[in-house]
Amino acid sequence: MNKLLVLFVLFLFGTVNAQQLNCTVIVNSQKINNTNQQVFKTLQTSLTEFVNKTDWTGQNLKQNEKINCSMYITILSNNSDQFSATIQVQSARPIYNSSYSSPVLNFNDKNFSFNYTEFENLVFNQNSFSSNLVSIVSFYSYVILGLDADTFVLESGSDNLEIAQNIASVAQQSGYKGWSQIDGNDNRYFLINDLLSPTYADIRKTSFEYHSGLDMMAQDLKTAKEKIKASLFNIGKLNSVKPNAFLTRVFFDSKSDEIVSVFSGGPSINIADLTENLNRVSPLNSTKWAAIKF
Repeated sequence: MNKLLVLFVLFLFGTVNAQQLNCTVIVNSQKINNTNQQVFKTLQTSLTEFVNKTDWTGQNLKQNEKINCSMYITILSNNSDQFSATIQVQSARPIYNSSYSSPVLNFNDKNFSFNYTEFENLVFNQNSFSSNLVSIVSFYSYVILGLDADTFVLESGSDNLEIAQNIASVAQQSGYKGWSQIDGNDNRYFLINDLLSPTYADIRKTSFEYHSGLDMMAQDLKTAKEKIKASLFNIGKLNSVKPNAFLTRVFFDSKSDEIVSVFSGGPSINIADLTENLNRVSPLNSTKWAAIKF
C-alpha cells in the first residue's frame, strides 16, 4: 500500500512539473461595452491554465526554471462568440549571478481574431487546426521556448521553432489573417519563417552572443560589455544584405532600452563605432542611442 502511494506521488509530481512556462495571461475588455464581462474572466482563467499546464516539450522543470512570460490580450470588439483583439507577447530570461531578467521577446500581434464559447475546452494538437485561439497561443508558446533556448546555446531552439512553423503551416488553411505571406510583412508567417531562414541567422547568433555577454557581467563587466558590443555588429552584417529587416525590428523592440542601460554605466569602452552601427541598423531608435552615456 505504501509503495503504491509513493508511486502515485512520484507520478503526480512528475505530471505537475511537466510544464515549461510561467505565463501571466491578461484579457483586457475595457475597450468594449458588454454586459457579460464574466466571459472575459473565464477566458483569462482558461488561457492561463492552458499555457501553464500544457506540457509543450516533455521537460520536467522546477518552478524557478520555467520561462517567465506574459500574453496581454486586448479585446477590440466581439459579436456573440466572435472576437477581435490584439496580443502582446513578452518573455524574459534570468542573467547568471544576478536578480536581473533580460527581455527576450516583445511582440505585438494585431491580427488576433478568434471564436470562443465560455467554458469550451482548449486542446492543442500541432497537426490539426481546432481554433485560431488555440493555434495562436500555442504558436507563441513555442516561439517563446525557441527564442529562450537560443539565448543559452546557439540555435538550440530550432526544434521548438519548427513546431511553431508547423502550427503556422496548418493554420494557413483556416483563412484567419496573420498566417500567410499575403497578410502583410510583419506577421506570424514572416516571424517564424525568417527565424528559421539561414538568411537571418545573424539574428539568432546575436541573441546567443549578446546574452552570453550579459551572463559575464557579474564576473568581468568590461569584457562583458565588449562581448555584447561585438554581438550587435552581427546585425550590422545582416543589415548590409537586408536593411530594415523585420527580425531586426523585433530584436530591438525587446532590447533597445536594455542596450542603453548596459552601455551607460560601469567601466567605459569605446562606443563611437557602436552608436554609429546602432543608428544605421535601427534608425527608429536614434533618440535612445543618443542617450547612451558613459
